[in-house]
Amino acid sequence: MIKKELLDILACPKCKGPIQLNKKENGLICRVCKLVYEIKDDIPIMLIDEARPLEEE
Repeated sequence: MIKKELLDILACPKCKGPIQLNKKENGLICRVCKLVYEIKDDIPIMLIDEARPLEEE
C-alpha cells in the first residue's frame, strides 16, 4: 500500500499534474493524460513508456 505522504508528493511524469490511486490500489491514475502507472511490489513505476491507457473504472 502506498502511503498518503508519498501520494501527496508524486506527480504525473508526463504533464506534472496530480495523480490518484485507482480503486484496485494497483496503479496510479493521471486523469489529464488518461494514463495508469502500475504499482509493483509497493513501488510505483513512474515511467511514461511503461504507463498504460486508462480504462474507465
